[in-house]
Amino acid sequence: MPIQILYFAGAREAAGASRETLERAPASVAELRRALEAAHPALARILPRCRIAVDQEFAPDDAPLRDGAEVAIVPPVSGGAPRFLVVDRPLTLAEVVDAVSGPGRGGVVTFTGAVRGESHGKRVVRLEYEAYAPMAERKLAEIGAEVARAHGVEVAIVHRVGALAPGEAAVVIACAAAHRTPAFRACEACIERLKQDVPIWKREVYDDGSVWVGLGP
Repeated sequence: MPIQILYFAGAREAAGASRETLERAPASVAELRRALEAAHPALARILPRCRIAVDQEFAPDDAPLRDGAEVAIVPPVSGGAPRFLVVDRPLTLAEVVDAVSGPGRGGVVTFTGAVRGESHGKRVVRLEYEAYAPMAERKLAEIGAEVARAHGVEVAIVHRVGALAPGEAAVVIACAAAHRTPAFRACEACIERLKQDVPIWKREVYDDGSVWVGLGP
């Protein structure tokens, strides 16, 4: 049975329609995201910042989709994009840049932390990130507020959890200011504080075993 896709605001403009029908329901919300990105290239840029509602309830990416469902693509509301998030989906630099950009902020500095393919002489198969998500988001917001006050910048930080392959982004940070110097300093301060204070852990998985980083072999 077909499913109905509803588009709103910027998502509607990117898709070029307010609604469409898919003849077969993808198995999950994550698979739906991939299908929509392939069908609508202009939508791919903003879809990572959109929430998806299934039958008028927001659904996580691992939620299954039933035949006949009504699915809504919901862009960030007018209050602005969330700035401090822990998510289980691929990251995009645009989401943090958009969150801090604005008139008068001529210097935007970003940091992307990606998974390395080698560590301590071993080939890294993947990294597995785990978080105490509610506390981690609160700590990210605290760090952002403190760095913003100290350097006079706008800050956004998004961290990913789950299994990540080499090359995939684990964290993206953006700092925006009137000039470049405070933005550079603020970005560096954010990543240093994040490593110290935010309850996010990672396990390096090798061909011959694994280790939780910080706890030794």
